[in-house]
Amino acid sequence: MTTTTDLVSYEDALASYDPVMGLEVHVELGTKTKMFCGCSTELGQGPNTQTCPVCLGLPGALPVVNATGVESAIKIGLALNCEIAEWCRFARKNYFYPDMPKNFQTSQYDEPIAFNGYLDVQLEDGEVFRVEIERAHMEEDTGKSTHVGGATGRIHGASHSLLDYNRAGIPLIEIVTKPIVGAGERAPEVAKAYVRELREVIRALGVSEARMEMGQMRCDVNLSLRPNGTEKFGTRSETKNVNSLRSVERAARFEIQRHAAVLSSGGTIIQETRHFHEDTGSTTSGRVKEEAEDYRYFPEPDLVPVAPSREWVEEIRSALPELPLVRRTRLLAEWGISGTEMQAILNAGALDLIVATIEAGADAASARKWWMGELARSANESGKALDELAITPAEVARVTELVAKGDLNDKLARQVIEGVLAGEGTPDEVVDKRGLKVVSDEGALTTAVEEAIAGNPAIADKIRGGKVAAAGALVGAVMKATRGQADAARVKELILEKLGVSEG
Repeated sequence: MTTTTDLVSYEDALASYDPVMGLEVHVELGTKTKMFCGCSTELGQGPNTQTCPVCLGLPGALPVVNATGVESAIKIGLALNCEIAEWCRFARKNYFYPDMPKNFQTSQYDEPIAFNGYLDVQLEDGEVFRVEIERAHMEEDTGKSTHVGGATGRIHGASHSLLDYNRAGIPLIEIVTKPIVGAGERAPEVAKAYVRELREVIRALGVSEARMEMGQMRCDVNLSLRPNGTEKFGTRSETKNVNSLRSVERAARFEIQRHAAVLSSGGTIIQETRHFHEDTGSTTSGRVKEEAEDYRYFPEPDLVPVAPSREWVEEIRSALPELPLVRRTRLLAEWGISGTEMQAILNAGALDLIVATIEAGADAASARKWWMGELARSANESGKALDELAITPAEVARVTELVAKGDLNDKLARQVIEGVLAGEGTPDEVVDKRGLKVVSDEGALTTAVEEAIAGNPAIADKIRGGKVAAAGALVGAVMKATRGQADAARVKELILEKLGVSEG
């Protein structure tokens, strides 16, 4: 059954209410084994082939903490400017759900490993907004339910459900913000920017690929409204498992409009979980939200406390890579580009590719030019991401080198890139196969220039009369004769020499 949700316009909602957000992001760690057992975390294996008595919760099975999981949690905490606990424990979060074989989740409750931090995020116009972090804690993922026989893939209308416990026990880090206030009309943009920056941090640390489309990173968007000028928070809704940056922004925006419609009509917001629908950008009710006491948390009796030494924490801190915002600020200065240009590079997913191309020998301007120009166009036409194109940064760097040496001009370089993308080989192989080198033989160029002058006497006379700009027509004739393989600048020099005219 489809229901229609009443909304007010976004502008009207903000005219009366101030949004308050809380974002909870779950990140699947890229460890080789699960959080509390030795089962593999490899993707794509047969259902229930990566399970054991521990992750299935069988009687008498005892868990052991994954040390790499703990180290990854500390890395994330440090990168988010958090304090790292000297001593913390796991807890049992008790609730029944078919894809959770133990009927409880091993998590952390009031003693997280990392707490009280922040992440500075950059908005589209360059403004930096600080998001305060409440905590980052360790836990395990659940299994996966597949509902069969219905039209929507949801449990309603399905004839039966299948359970795959391969994912049960995979290490998760849950990162929870403090209430995000003061964003006003930019709240949805702040939510998107925060999740994007967090994803970049996670990837820079190397603890997860954080691919949202694969569920390796997902966001719960908590939102409430309070009347403008008041301090008390309103009742919140929690939109669960939002799995793209665009959807995070859309979910926050929709909930602002929905909450405002309910409150403006005298209604009451119900504290509940909600589902986000990609096709419509809307949310629908899930279930009434439990409070913490409903989970009956208590310390996990089968796991010893985690007490990372200060020496280990400082060793991890000293090995942290350059973090994304710091790196972008440095590159912006080094490359001499504007914040708008950097934002375009980020939006295109080109930053790492450009950096790798520079490291392979290209200059910064050329690397940006090809990735943001010809290659971005090819990616757009093929519906692929830039990093999915069949060309490497090293190959792009080689193209820029051939251009710098004068072996290729821009037109020929585009053909070389086209050949590489088509699988015709390396840039040098494409040049040889297609015969694309610039004609640098002075004798051949001189002959082509003389033929162009002889074939266009009227234009030649204009040039002799001082209209140097008319040389462009003769250059074009030579380029046509050489199939675009001449150096246009050199061709123009030869034309002016032959006609006894100086550039000035």
